[in-house]
Amino acid sequence: MSQTARKTASSRPNGRVIIYAALSLVVVAVIVAIGLLNRSSVPNAASNAPIQANLKVGDTAPPFSVKTNAGPFELSAVSSPVLLEVFATWCPHCQRETPVLNQIAAKYQGKIAMVAVSGSPNAINGNDPESQADVNAFGQQFDVRYPIAYDPTLDVAQKYLKNGFPTLVMIDRNKKVVWMTSGETAQAEIEKAIKMTL
Repeated sequence: MSQTARKTASSRPNGRVIIYAALSLVVVAVIVAIGLLNRSSVPNAASNAPIQANLKVGDTAPPFSVKTNAGPFELSAVSSPVLLEVFATWCPHCQRETPVLNQIAAKYQGKIAMVAVSGSPNAINGNDPESQADVNAFGQQFDVRYPIAYDPTLDVAQKYLKNGFPTLVMIDRNKKVVWMTSGETAQAEIEKAIKMTL
């Protein structure tokens, strides 16, 4: 074999190297694709919460009072079961949960009390502090049909927020926590929790 033929043969990539390189690229592409699919498209995903409460099912619900768009709401003054949502205006899961909660509010009107309370220090842009105007805008943009409140002290979040936004908590007439979850939740699951208190 001439030197030219040897140089040409040695400068060609080995077939195995090409196969391994191609397989490596495929593996990386699959890992990236799985990561992208598992981001916020997960049905029961929750947005990260800056605060974590130690509340558990069976605990007495901590007292709170807030000013909602429908007037004052004080937990101790409510005689019916309460469905509490702790939300963030910037949270896509909270935004998508709103139509479900609107249906719950309509179906159980007069049987339970509902209230949604802001629980994030950050506004929808992620930089500015949250304000009453942000909560009002959220209520209008997402057509919230149940009482909604801005909590400037984050008192409710400090007592109730669990794992992420939105956090939903069902409180019975005796002010006991009977159910809680975080993330987007199916209407049937919420209704099951409500029926435990009726």
